[in-house]
Amino acid sequence: MSLLISSPHAHGGDSIRANMLSVIIALLPASAVAVYLFGWLALFLMMLCIAGCMASEWGCLKLMGRPSRIGDGSAALTGLLLALTLPAAVPWWMALTGCVVAIVLAKQVYGGLGHNPFNPALAARVVLLISFPLNMTAWLVPMHAPMFAASLPLNLYDFSQCWQLFWFGPEALGKGLDALTMASPLGHVKTEWSRGVGAIEALRNYDYSYLDAFLGREAGSLGETSALALLLGGMYLMARHTISWHIPVSFIVSVYMLATVFNAVNPEHFAPPLFHVLAGGLMLGAFYMATDPVSSPVTPRGQIVFGIGCGIITWSIRTYGGYPEGVMFSILLMNCAVPLIDHYFRPRVYGK
Repeated sequence: MSLLISSPHAHGGDSIRANMLSVIIALLPASAVAVYLFGWLALFLMMLCIAGCMASEWGCLKLMGRPSRIGDGSAALTGLLLALTLPAAVPWWMALTGCVVAIVLAKQVYGGLGHNPFNPALAARVVLLISFPLNMTAWLVPMHAPMFAASLPLNLYDFSQCWQLFWFGPEALGKGLDALTMASPLGHVKTEWSRGVGAIEALRNYDYSYLDAFLGREAGSLGETSALALLLGGMYLMARHTISWHIPVSFIVSVYMLATVFNAVNPEHFAPPLFHVLAGGLMLGAFYMATDPVSSPVTPRGQIVFGIGCGIITWSIRTYGGYPEGVMFSILLMNCAVPLIDHYFRPRVYGK
């Protein structure tokens, strides 16, 4: 026989501010790797996005006559996540545009924290990608990349050079930009595939290294270069019970299983499963964006369905879609399905 005790109840100690701070702490390893690879550019971009999101939140709430909520850390976290999804060479005004889209259009228009149906940082990332495709796919060669370590013409640890690039964008480099950019692994495979080259041969031509992808020494957005750093942060969040395992594990495993099956059918044509897990923003999306408590299902079974849906859409877009990466689109599409998932996977009513 169970005993129901009336209120007052003991507070568990969790708060919005504490949870947001936990996620920010979990992202510190990935942020440190970004600074290591992209120098001052990464630091400029992260600081600007955090400040831009907090200013947008303050201004929006001020205009609506509501009390300021920037102290809860949600706007700062959105800014950091947005920065980690951007290429290092994004100019300042484009990053600020993303901040306004994330806070005003993807969050406050729906009623603010707790009411937004989509992850604000991902929504802003998609708007920027569709609006500025050239800038959003200009992947800067990172410092310490093995194949370019001795021949980089731009020193990303030089403050003045990085400030010029940050202020003017890729146009500041003129013709020298071609020598400083490279395709991301996913982009290279997608391009070669469109020319009839199989994924395995494309990876050989790219000189792809699983170790570099795991440690973080390849082209990509600030936060997707090191699977190890993201994995450490994700494990920290699960250990603190800030997130549960259901979404990240089902997301990553579904991508891995799909890639395994198709790679077994035609290994020369379809990319191997480990490549799909380590490349792109899968780790960043699975641990830090798909697990957003506001825009994800509330029940464990619903979260597993949500993660599997994200994994299927991600692999499908990567393999057959027009974009090389499908993580952000998959999460936003599954965000649309959250009300339906919650409807069919309701928790059992107590006593029945």
